[in-house]
Amino acid sequence: MTSDPAGSSDGEPQQRQLTRRSLFLLAVAAAVVTANAYYIHPIIGLVAKDFGVSPSEIGLVPALNQIALALGILLLLPLGDRFSNRKLATVFAVGQLIGLVVMAVATDFRVFLAGSTFLGFSTITPYLLPAYASKRAAPGKLGQVTATLTTGVVAGILLARVGAGWVAEHLGWRTVYYIASGVMLLVTLMLPQIMDEREKVEGEAPPANHLALVLSLIPVVRRHPEVILSGLIQALGFGIFLSVWLGLGLYLTGPEMGYGTDVVGYLAGVAALNLFTTAPLGAWADRTGPRKARVIIALVQFVAICGLFLFGHSLWLIVPPVLLMTMVGPLVDITGRMTFLGLPPGVRTRLMTAYIVLMFIGGGMASWAATTAYEHAGWHGSTLLTLGLSAMLVTLSLLAWRLGPELRRGK
Repeated sequence: MTSDPAGSSDGEPQQRQLTRRSLFLLAVAAAVVTANAYYIHPIIGLVAKDFGVSPSEIGLVPALNQIALALGILLLLPLGDRFSNRKLATVFAVGQLIGLVVMAVATDFRVFLAGSTFLGFSTITPYLLPAYASKRAAPGKLGQVTATLTTGVVAGILLARVGAGWVAEHLGWRTVYYIASGVMLLVTLMLPQIMDEREKVEGEAPPANHLALVLSLIPVVRRHPEVILSGLIQALGFGIFLSVWLGLGLYLTGPEMGYGTDVVGYLAGVAALNLFTTAPLGAWADRTGPRKARVIIALVQFVAICGLFLFGHSLWLIVPPVLLMTMVGPLVDITGRMTFLGLPPGVRTRLMTAYIVLMFIGGGMASWAATTAYEHAGWHGSTLLTLGLSAMLVTLSLLAWRLGPELRRGK
C-alpha cells in the first residue's frame, strides 16, 4: 500500500506518495496486463494451423485486438478522471481475464476471435496506471516513476514474445493462455491491495454523464494543447518502432539475407537492455527537463536510423543501431508523458486518452506504410521511410522545446 498522508506545517494533508514496494508491484502489474496483447505474435502460425484458417483470417486476431484497444481507450479511459483508478483497474483486469479464458478454451475460431477482441477492448489498465502513479509521485520523481512503469511494460512485451514461443512449441499454444489466465487472476487479486481509492482533488470536476465525459476531451485538450504535440511526437516514435521491426522481419527472413525467424527473435531480444537503461534515463530526463531531453533523444535516434540505412547489408553491423534505438526509444514516450502528467489530476486521464489514441493512429498508419515501402523498394525503401519519420520527430521535438512555455499557457 502507499504511505499514509502526512500532515503539513499548515495543517493540510499532503498527497500520498508511492513506496518503492508499491511502485515495483505496479510495474509487475503493468508487465502482465500489457503482455496479454503480445502472446499471439510468436504463436500466430500454430493457432492458424489448429483452427484451419488462412493467414488473412488469422490476421484479424491482432488487427481487431488493436482496433478494439483504441476504441476502449477512447470510450473507457476518460472514466479514470471520474471514478477511482483502483476500481477501474480491477474491473478492466477482470475483463482481460475473461478474454484470456475464452481464448484458451475456444474450439471455434470465431469464439477465439471474439475473446481476443474483448481482451483488446478491456486492455485499459496499462494506461490507467501511469496516471494513478503520477498523482502519487514524489516531487522531482515523475520521470523516474514513469520510467519504472515503462520498464514493466517492456519486460511484459519481452517475456510475452520469448515465453509464448517456447511454451507453445513444447506444451501447445493453449497452455500459453492457460498460464496467462492464471497470472492474470493473481494480478486481478493484487491490484486492490496495492492501489488506493481516489483522493479528493481541487480543480475542475469531470462531467457526470459518460458521453459528456468523452466529449469533454475536446475542451480539455484545447486548454492544454501541448498534449496534441506530444501525442504527434509519440505517434512518430511508435511508428518508427513498428516500421523498423516490420522491415527487419521481412528483410532478414527474405531471400536477400536468408535468415530464419529465430534470428529475428534473437535480435528482438536486445529489448532486454531497456530493463536496465530506462529507469536511469528517466531520472536523467527529470534533471534535464522533458522537452530538452526529448530533443536529444530524437537526435540520437536519427543517428541510429542512419546507421540502419548505411549498414543494412550486414546483420552484425545492424546490431549497434538497433541497440541504440532500443535504448532511447522508450524515452520519447516517457518525456512526452512528462509534459502533461504534471498537470491537475482531474484532467490527466483524459489527456492520456488523447495522447494514446494519437499514438495508435500513428502506429497503425506507419505499419501499413512500412510494409508497402518494403514491398516496392525493399530494405532501403523501409529505412528511407523511417528516416523521414525520424526527421519529422526531430523537427516537432525542437518545435515543442521552443514553444513549450506558450503551449503550457494554452496560447
